Amino acid sequence: MNHSISTFLYYYYSLEDAIKRIAAFGYDGVEIWGGTPHAYPYDLIEKQIKILRALIEDVGLVISGFIPAQFRYPTNIAIDNEIIRIRSIDYLKKSIDVAVELGSPLVSVCPGHSRFGQGYENAWENMIKSINELLDYAGEDIKIMMEPGNRYETDLVVTADDAKKVLKDVDNKIGFVFDTGHMYLNRESISDVLYQFDKSMLHFHIDDNMGITDDHMVPGTGKINHDIFFERLKESAYTGFITAELGFQYCKDPDPAAFETISYLKRKLP
Repeated sequence: MNHSISTFLYYYYSLEDAIKRIAAFGYDGVEIWGGTPHAYPYDLIEKQIKILRALIEDVGLVISGFIPAQFRYPTNIAIDNEIIRIRSIDYLKKSIDVAVELGSPLVSVCPGHSRFGQGYENAWENMIKSINELLDYAGEDIKIMMEPGNRYETDLVVTADDAKKVLKDVDNKIGFVFDTGHMYLNRESISDVLYQFDKSMLHFHIDDNMGITDDHMVPGTGKINHDIFFERLKESAYTGFITAELGFQYCKDPDPAAFETISYLKRKLP
């Protein structure tokens, strides 16, 4: 199994330092966080992108995915304010450009949230409109993958059934990033998504929590039992990455969390 981790864990480090440290711990891949101070598209010039791509190759990593800064800030692709929606689309398009230049196989997109008085149907329509714009922009260059949130982050795409509705509304053109922490909070079966979606449409984030809030803890330190999910993953045709996505509480001292996570993943998913 291929193991990866999001560079967000190294929020207080340069992206170059994050990449070097992640490689040193024995990860196979790295998920690039597209926010400041890492790969925020408005901060980067073409020369920097080429240097980053060369560094990733030099340390023996591959990019598992690219995730722009989303959920809460600075985007909302479902909002009823057209200025904000268009600005959100512009940011995500620029993120797609960076991801393509870096050689990422996918970009993760979050569903956004309705705001007070907007209504679910209007927010859903805006979200689908935005997704179609992004799919058209990306073309064949890169996969667009939506990440269902937990109930505190979005009221639009929370469950696997919500994801199926998105898939139908965009003519099966999108994939999905399922987060074990989100699914646990939503009281969903973590392993059932392996049977509900084509394997080419899936990517996985792994983290842990105590079942109350989305803590993004080191896997194995919370209440989530990943064992059945891991066993079914081994039995499945899934050949992608398992990407750890850890929370802000580790960012001041990220190395122990990175080490503990890769140790857990290699023990459970060798």
